[in-house]
Amino acid sequence: MKSVLILNGPNLNLLGTREPHVYGSQTLTDVQQLCERACVANGLVLDFRQSNHEGELVDWIHEAGRAQAAGTLAGVILNAGAYTHTSIALHDAIKGTGITLIELHISNVHAREAFRHHSYISPAAKAVMAGFGVNGYPLAIAGLAQLAT
Repeated sequence: MKSVLILNGPNLNLLGTREPHVYGSQTLTDVQQLCERACVANGLVLDFRQSNHEGELVDWIHEAGRAQAAGTLAGVILNAGAYTHTSIALHDAIKGTGITLIELHISNVHAREAFRHHSYISPAAKAVMAGFGVNGYPLAIAGLAQLAT
């Protein structure tokens, strides 16, 4: 059975307490449980991670590239947080590994501050999801499962 790697970037460990009017009241643990159920429903195994460090996210994307090349990974769902708008390194890692990646945002970044309207991730991503709240995670898992078949 293939796995799905879900990567969460900076400050996502604060879900449930950080700006609940924007991000909701569910915690990252709650999101992980949503993802576990969605993976089971879609015949995937969940690998769920969070880091506040850009280099660690890059390393994990490199690891994902090797796993996808070996046929054990369906793809990656990345909520890069603020790195979405700043990280050429993440963009280059995604393109360099050739992984199938879905960019995910809990809020509708296009309805927020202007600096959030540009993504360095989008040009390298297979798809982009934004504005579904934490329910975007299971939707992205279902979409990735379809792409992997």
